Amino acid sequence: MTVPACRFCRAPLTQTFLDLGRQPLANSYLTKAQLDAGAEGFYPLHTRVCGNCFLVQADDPVAADAIFDAGYAYFSAYSESWVAHARRYAQAMAERFGLGPQSLVVEIASNDGYLLQHFKAMGVPVLGVEPTANTAEVAIRERGVPTEVAFFNDATGRALKARGVAADLMAANNVLAHVPDIGDFVAGFQHVLKPQGVLTFEFPHLLNLIELVQFDTIYHEHFSYLSLLAVEKVLRAKGLRPFDVERLATHGGSLRLFCAHEASDHQETQALRDLRAEESAAGLDKPSGYEGFAARVEAVRDSFLAFLAKAKAQGKTVAAYGAAAKGATFLNYAGVTAADIVAAFDANPHKQGRFLPGAHVPIYAPAEIAQIRPDYVVILPWNLKDEIMGQLAYIKDWGGQFVIASPDTRVVG
Repeated sequence: MTVPACRFCRAPLTQTFLDLGRQPLANSYLTKAQLDAGAEGFYPLHTRVCGNCFLVQADDPVAADAIFDAGYAYFSAYSESWVAHARRYAQAMAERFGLGPQSLVVEIASNDGYLLQHFKAMGVPVLGVEPTANTAEVAIRERGVPTEVAFFNDATGRALKARGVAADLMAANNVLAHVPDIGDFVAGFQHVLKPQGVLTFEFPHLLNLIELVQFDTIYHEHFSYLSLLAVEKVLRAKGLRPFDVERLATHGGSLRLFCAHEASDHQETQALRDLRAEESAAGLDKPSGYEGFAARVEAVRDSFLAFLAKAKAQGKTVAAYGAAAKGATFLNYAGVTAADIVAAFDANPHKQGRFLPGAHVPIYAPAEIAQIRPDYVVILPWNLKDEIMGQLAYIKDWGGQFVIASPDTRVVG
């Protein structure tokens, strides 16, 4: 077989990180007609680590425009905790960098306007750039957030600059992992960012993925799995550099990386130096730091299958909450179907009435939980478990309990 090349530095990828076999597209929820037609696609989901730049990455058997198409079903605003996180970000950035009516905030992958709406409410001019037309339309119609439908890259950045777009703050939250050509994507920021402007990336930290066995965050939408080590190499190749970092609880442990032009006045912080040292101590700067992950993933799967077998033997009903992409990866890797989990519940109406990819579990509105009255509710988006357990506390009325399946299966309430 041909050895693939690193999507950033083009070095040969000879080391496997994790091979999850053939998986469906994690955010492609099926209609009844599609389910009956049996035309669902399954694609290899094989991740590798580059021995040169240490970017962990998935093979890309599916084109990005086939994933982020008009039917893309992820809308950020359906998570109350995520909207609150965005509000806190907007307030903190406005205060730290003195943003006001004279400023411009540009968000890349602005989705449904969940973040920019908060800057807009403060009187700060905004512009969103979003590749999925259906989410962009919601941003414009419901939140009044001006949004351009486009994939962001070097050419897009040049085109925006030519029109006079110059940003004091650029945000690219939870998108860096979603771009197939990470170098071309990052190159676009240098054109739009003002000389002393600030760019922030938020992304799940690879170190947490490894240490907490968060393998269900691996799916075709995520082309890369990111460390400071790898991201810094990409930034510096494109005339940018990090200067500060914050650690966030979101998505199971994320980084908020503050970046600027190489020649800017922003001073590097001790927090950034500490993180570099931590990644090095964990072995992320050598091939051995990525070995042995597959065996730990198998243990997580086996723990969940043992729970399902026990519940079935006891005549218990198991349902799931959150038709999340990470849930699709987990259930498909474990070989779980509607025979094991009777239903999934989700607040997003764009998912209701459809079926989870691969597993084909039917998706219902949360109001249906009280009708089905499951004995166990598996929280698939475990990063939102506190929010979900608070919203669904009433399942205890019939003795229902919550279950978390990562990093090991356990009943949590």
